[in-house]
Amino acid sequence: MHVELADEAYRVGPAPSSQSYLKQDKIIEIAKKSGCHAIHPGYGFLSENASFAEFCNEQKIIFIGPPVQAIRDMGIKNKAKSIMVAAGVPVIEGYHGHDQSDSNLLKEAQKIGFPLMIKAVCGGGGKGMRISQTEEDFFQSLESARTESQKAFGDSLVLLEKYIAEPRHVEVQVFGDTYGNVVHLFERDCSVQRRHQKIIEEAPAPGISEENRKILGAAAVKAAKAVNYVGAGTVEFIMDRHSKDFYFMEMNTRLQVEHPITEAITSTDLVEWQIRVAAGETLPVKQEDINLRGHAFEARIYAENPQEGFLPCPGKIKHLAPPLCDENTRVETGVRQFDEVSVHYDPLIAKLVVWGKNRAEALNMMKIKLSEFNVVGLETNTEFIRRICSHSKFSNGEVHTGFIEENHESLFVENPIPESVVVEAALSLILSEETEGFDSSNANDRLNPFHTETAFRLNHTLNRRICLEMKGKKFIVDVKYTEPEGYSVRLNESGSWRSVTGDLKKMDNILELRSFIDGKFKKSRVVKIKSDVFLFMDDSQWHFNLLQPEFLNESNSQTATSRGAAVSPMPGIVEKLFIKKGDKFEIGDPLVSIVAMKMEHIIKADTSGTIQEVCCETGEKVDKNKVLVKFEDEV
Repeated sequence: MHVELADEAYRVGPAPSSQSYLKQDKIIEIAKKSGCHAIHPGYGFLSENASFAEFCNEQKIIFIGPPVQAIRDMGIKNKAKSIMVAAGVPVIEGYHGHDQSDSNLLKEAQKIGFPLMIKAVCGGGGKGMRISQTEEDFFQSLESARTESQKAFGDSLVLLEKYIAEPRHVEVQVFGDTYGNVVHLFERDCSVQRRHQKIIEEAPAPGISEENRKILGAAAVKAAKAVNYVGAGTVEFIMDRHSKDFYFMEMNTRLQVEHPITEAITSTDLVEWQIRVAAGETLPVKQEDINLRGHAFEARIYAENPQEGFLPCPGKIKHLAPPLCDENTRVETGVRQFDEVSVHYDPLIAKLVVWGKNRAEALNMMKIKLSEFNVVGLETNTEFIRRICSHSKFSNGEVHTGFIEENHESLFVENPIPESVVVEAALSLILSEETEGFDSSNANDRLNPFHTETAFRLNHTLNRRICLEMKGKKFIVDVKYTEPEGYSVRLNESGSWRSVTGDLKKMDNILELRSFIDGKFKKSRVVKIKSDVFLFMDDSQWHFNLLQPEFLNESNSQTATSRGAAVSPMPGIVEKLFIKKGDKFEIGDPLVSIVAMKMEHIIKADTSGTIQEVCCETGEKVDKNKVLVKFEDEV
């Protein structure tokens, strides 16, 4: 998508970032070849890389970002905290020293007390971050944080911090120019997270008084001035949700993914500011000129399955219909329908941003727009985010970083499948015949029990049986044609017959089903791909599979199960093998590490046994449900 939008495009390298986006010399080579004056580094990869900023300076190319020294100072967390202490910015208790021996870190951890945070010194985005609950799990958490940090940042140094129970993650947008002017553009709350990574953000933060807002903003400006900051940056704070006391956590020396909500509440364009300041202009406004206007939310649409521990779900997008953009709705994405979501990068596929006159209006707008964000082909978290937005505690602004864990039962409740939804699914399939037409040369159509060789109806009472399946539950739908566009429908050969009418109309990139079931009006958006039918409604979405008649099934063979084997829970790349043929293992022992979309997933044994065969190798790309190791259970 980005290549097609660009006036000029140059191939950087193959998909792995180490061979493309992180190749500094290749990027500079392209910059010179294209004759550009400046490089905007985006959100990640080299955006907070001091050596790259320095490289740009050496090559007389403007790096659209802060000075090299500011990136360096804020990129090393222990040094950043020392600078903040000297500047009078509140800093949380912890150990930021150079002695990284296991014995010293344990001693410092015992001083701080458990639970505590272990953080990569060069970290960011939740990478290299672990919570050690007790002294017993300290070394396991430490090793895990070091390993992830080394892989992500090429550095395994860590720091220790006091862990604040139920903290809020509140950050302040700052902006500076080369003339010493620094302003803040209010705060954002990014507390609702999974795996220490944000899911939904809002600005301004709920429940913050005007007095606290001014104190927060002043502290952030003080932090930026302490490192002579230039450009867009974010000062992140941990806030005690009860006392509202806050502590410096880190500074992101780049534009944030969630910057659009700040733009929405301040009527600014931060990217334009970045370019103007990089060109030597002064900030276009002073602090007193920046006014807070309304409320904004951003939802991060990820290709992941919340029901399966937020496992990434790479794959092909078979259907994509985002909500229409307007003055209060903004959709930022890098993918289109039929694009492939790769295993090589973050599972973020889009950002949905909404604005309202107040928090309640903005939240209601977000729920509406989430229901209009329809994706087929891979799992997404849109329905899960809608559940968060509909939760009473979230509506009241009772947010903290443990919000999902605290409300796990209500957020992950399995909704029963309403009978009316099954009826709508069957009706949409019947009506889709008229929309799609019938091609008798298509073998798939000939197997489809909805397609008939003729429109002939005997006394207008043609009967059909439709078999649907959803999440392992089967539904038998009997349909009688009672009149043109009218039907009687019964579920599972029992109960009363329902009176059903409806029509299916194509609207832009989606079909809209309008129906009356026993006189009650229903509306849903429909996507039909081969034997799958997807229904998107205002408060839910459903995926049914059309079952073929039993005599059409040519094989009753079953796919490999995990019995006697460990299988990959997702497509990915084998990062590490912890075992070899003949090894004995116990329950909980790590077997294989899989990496996909910047997430490491360690597959652990759920039984004891002996490895019979290792069916993969380090660096191998594997599909979901691929058998990785075979073993013999301990008798």
